[in-house]
Amino acid sequence: MRLIDGANAIRGDLPASVTRVVDIPMEAGDTLDTGVQRYSSLVMIRERATAELRHLDGTVITVGGDCASDLASVQHAIASREPGAVALIWLDAHGDINDAASSPSGAFHGMVVRAILGDAPDGLTPLAGQEIAATSVILAGTRALDDGESDFVDRSGVRVVMVDELRTPDALLAALDASGATSAYLHIDLDVLDPATMLGIGYPEPFGLQPDQLCDLIRAVRGRFELAGAAVTEFAPETPDAANHDLPVILRILGALTSTA
Repeated sequence: MRLIDGANAIRGDLPASVTRVVDIPMEAGDTLDTGVQRYSSLVMIRERATAELRHLDGTVITVGGDCASDLASVQHAIASREPGAVALIWLDAHGDINDAASSPSGAFHGMVVRAILGDAPDGLTPLAGQEIAATSVILAGTRALDDGESDFVDRSGVRVVMVDELRTPDALLAALDASGATSAYLHIDLDVLDPATMLGIGYPEPFGLQPDQLCDLIRAVRGRFELAGAAVTEFAPETPDAANHDLPVILRILGALTSTA
């Protein structure tokens, strides 16, 4: 419910004429022996988001919700371009790269990157034309990986750019260049920020990015690569007053994503 409140708080500052809402089922859903909690509801949400995306042109910015909220948006951005054209930059304190077998919780928001790579139950994996290679995925600002995630990263070719390397955009731009992509999708989990700068996050990890650093990274990527799409996720304020504390930072991030300057 905090995630719903967070998304709605952001929505209040968005231009209504270009904002579309995807309603989500309130029922918990069923695992259906997949190892993924709420699997049936997740599939329904992906289908609803995919249907909405078919009616949209241009660059889509998704506001969630947890990190699964832009699964359909990532897949839509990849399918809209030539194979290999899109690099996925996953700005997140966590890797979100477990599969159902390695996940300690069964929560899908910790499996989304793995699903984008094609390793998830039917209904969550890419359709034809939505595939992306592990070498086109960059985990940026990640500082909390499970053992299973670390093992997968080591053998898959997924690139990791640490917080210390993000003091300037150079390392991230070099990773993008190495991917061979011509466009970038920017997934932003707000816990990539240092928790001293962002109160409304559910899974804080110390020693994250500062808001200015994050905005500089976004602008640097947009200055060199087409923006294939983006998302701002995991805003979970405890109270309306807490949401008001964080919204100026979130609006700066959205401004960096959407500014034409």
